[in-house]
Amino acid sequence: MEENDRLLSAMSEAGDDDETIRPRSLDEYVGQDALKDNLRVFIQAALARNESLDHVLLYGPPGLGKTTLAYILANELHKNIRIASGPSIAKPGDLASILSVLEPGDVLFIDEIHRLPKIVEEVLYPAMEDFVIDVMVGTEGGQGGRSVRLELPPFTLVGATTRAGDLSAPLRDRFGIVSKLEYYTNDQLASIVRRSARVFNVSIEDDAVVEIARRSRGTPRIANRLLRRIRDFAQVLNHGVITRKIADDSLNRLQVDSLGLDDVDIHYLKGIIERFHGGPVGLDALANSISEETTTLEDVYEPYLIQIGFINRTTRGRMATEKAYEHLGIALPHVNRLF
Repeated sequence: MEENDRLLSAMSEAGDDDETIRPRSLDEYVGQDALKDNLRVFIQAALARNESLDHVLLYGPPGLGKTTLAYILANELHKNIRIASGPSIAKPGDLASILSVLEPGDVLFIDEIHRLPKIVEEVLYPAMEDFVIDVMVGTEGGQGGRSVRLELPPFTLVGATTRAGDLSAPLRDRFGIVSKLEYYTNDQLASIVRRSARVFNVSIEDDAVVEIARRSRGTPRIANRLLRRIRDFAQVLNHGVITRKIADDSLNRLQVDSLGLDDVDIHYLKGIIERFHGGPVGLDALANSISEETTTLEDVYEPYLIQIGFINRTTRGRMATEKAYEHLGIALPHVNRLF
């Protein structure tokens, strides 16, 4: 199954970026309290000095609100935002065309910034530090051309990544504000579900809110996606009212279990338990056994399973925990130890 085909994928899909449910201010934004408090201070200080906000790097698992925070920063600074992604900036000219249209104080958001080509990254360094960019003018391909330095207005770069370890040290060091986004608590997710239900004009009972939050894998994007699907069931089966029974029945029909695991997660866990006797098993061997890419396992499957204590990453490989065996109803293997 392609990751973007999963209902419980935290990767962005069509319909996820509904502007009507995206909070527009730090006050509306739920969760990440320590980060919000710090950003308030940094924003107020920058506005008081009439300066651009320092460059911001946001990292963490997908679906936790990095893009939303970039929009909020622009709103709080009363500036425009420009959107780009690392893979779309293939050459220095692509970056130059983006930077050349920025107004003073604008926010430039680059998603998947770890995927910027090295040659583009090197052009970005002086833009971030000195607000200048060197471009080649002349014949095609730079043959016989010359370098021209262009002045840029002060701007704020907001970079987002799910793989902070893949960022080069020179790029990472040029961000003045670096923050990791954490998974959300069930109470925080419940607040998000209630807010989204109000935006969607959907009647929902408190018990249903709690049930959706509990199965949303600590991820707002998944919570909102589940709410949309349950809304469909409620519309057809219960006159548009989402009760706990409707929520529970809907999620069971969608094959989302009580902890928010789906058949893809179960396939992963059983791969470790049944094929490798619970582990430890190396990442490459595990990926081959379940026909997945290693990066997909690391970025998509494993963060939540580690968060809920179902797998451990050890120096020898991945291991399923006792909690995973219990959840799947599989007996723990008896281990004979000679010493």
